Amino acid sequence: MNYDIIGDIHGQAHKLTSLLDKLGYTKQQGVYQQEGHQAVFVGDFIDRGTQHKQVIGIVKSMIDAGKALAVMGNHEFNAICYHTLKADSADQYLRKHDEKHFKQHKKFLEEYPLDHPETNELIDWFKTLPLYLELEGKFRVIHACWDKTIIDDIKSKGYLNDVDTLKTEFYPQAVEKGHELYEALEILLKGREVKLPIGQSFQDKDDNTRHEIRIKWWEKDLETYQHASVLPIESLKELNHLSLPDEVKNFGYPSNQIAVFFGHYWFSGEVKPISDNIACLDYSAAKSGPLVAYRWKEQSPLHKRFFLESEDLITSEV
Repeated sequence: MNYDIIGDIHGQAHKLTSLLDKLGYTKQQGVYQQEGHQAVFVGDFIDRGTQHKQVIGIVKSMIDAGKALAVMGNHEFNAICYHTLKADSADQYLRKHDEKHFKQHKKFLEEYPLDHPETNELIDWFKTLPLYLELEGKFRVIHACWDKTIIDDIKSKGYLNDVDTLKTEFYPQAVEKGHELYEALEILLKGREVKLPIGQSFQDKDDNTRHEIRIKWWEKDLETYQHASVLPIESLKELNHLSLPDEVKNFGYPSNQIAVFFGHYWFSGEVKPISDNIACLDYSAAKSGPLVAYRWKEQSPLHKRFFLESEDLITSEV
């Protein structure tokens, strides 16, 4: 089997169809497919864009027909919690309906209103997405951060089903700050973070003030905050003389492990592997970047010639 691993879509159906066309998929009986190929989505189908129903129609039909696989992204997880009432409550949800969360989820809600039967059906489907995949012992797929110790821990404690989906009864614990499951999912679905020194902060892409940075969990020997940050942050330049805490310096993804693919991080510039066995597939398709895929054909090491990008199309984001 050949696999086509596809990055974060974020409601950009036109980029998705462009990429599928480029990969050689055709629509048969209403489902995009290609003989001998299976698409693998890294999550974050939703939010930011304006073509959610089209994206879900394409992705879900492919998965339901066995033509694709997918893992859960943090936006699918957030949606589940935004649309799930707390136990014994008629108006309180697992994810608060505050201004910040509404803004993040607004585009999805315009197409899938709260408590609409179609929305509830989709939320139930999101719950069937596994947290990670390991395919044929050849490569791994996770939305944000592969951490075998964390994965083994939550599996051994019974938080996951046999197909590595989060058991429905544990969603309340998954949003409870300080709970071990909350801490685990923060890393697996959103990436490792480190607090900035006291008094330091920056504005993220959504103009939220942040006091933590997402770090390059895949790299060893991280030394400074600027070096560790996934994305360049102007205000960190003055912190180049400050060393990172020892506990975050040496995570790394070993070079002797099978390849790992993920999304989430809003990369830009040349599309290429991070290393021989590590690749990010999020190149900011939610804004002006392309939707990116990696065509896996049992090759090792990873190489930039196996990446494909959607055509240069105008984003549907408003």
